[in-house]
Amino acid sequence: MRAYTSLTGHLLGSHPEIDGYYEMHRSYRSPADLDRQAAQYAASDRLKPGSRYLFDKLLHNDYTLDLDALGSAAAVVLVSVRAPLPTLKSIVHLFAGRTPDEPYADSVGAAMYYIERLQALTAFGTRYRGRYCYFDAERLHGDPPGTLDWLGKRLELGTPLSQRYQRFSKTGLAGAGDSSSAIGAGRVLDTVNSYPDIALDAASLARAEQAYAACRASLVAHAAASLS
Repeated sequence: MRAYTSLTGHLLGSHPEIDGYYEMHRSYRSPADLDRQAAQYAASDRLKPGSRYLFDKLLHNDYTLDLDALGSAAAVVLVSVRAPLPTLKSIVHLFAGRTPDEPYADSVGAAMYYIERLQALTAFGTRYRGRYCYFDAERLHGDPPGTLDWLGKRLELGTPLSQRYQRFSKTGLAGAGDSSSAIGAGRVLDTVNSYPDIALDAASLARAEQAYAACRASLVAHAAASLS
């Protein structure tokens, strides 16, 4: 969460060979789940003629991706994480003021979520070593051309990915991904909000940084390809 996944989805989903761009809130435990994914997407968005991929993003530990159970279904898995300081600030900003008991509205709760997610991704990478590709989330803003070229090669796309993307039926809607005005820009922005007014709990940040370093090292080591 808050690792530019909506931006990633829109950049990929704007390519003629890829359908899908938003968070579908579902698990993938059998080939039938892929059929349900396609039906869910087609209910609100039109499938492109001749497309080869249907994109989804799994942000939370509530959802399962069991590559072994998918059988012969071809899946390209992209794993990406973002450094803790900007991620935690972005999570707190997103959830602050929603409800008094919102668990992610302070840095302690946000760090707990972040650490648990990193632990799950570490376990995923260890289980499926060599079956996913990894990239640092920050590269989407730090080096858009190089990152998109790398992603295009991993997906074996016939034409390059563009730094500009479409707006879709669920672009900017809460529950489908990023609901801020940034996702409506239609292009990779040059700058990102650093939220200088948000202070983080030092102990929680330190634990998050330790978990991030361990997770990132493991993911890079076990990936089929990595961009870091």
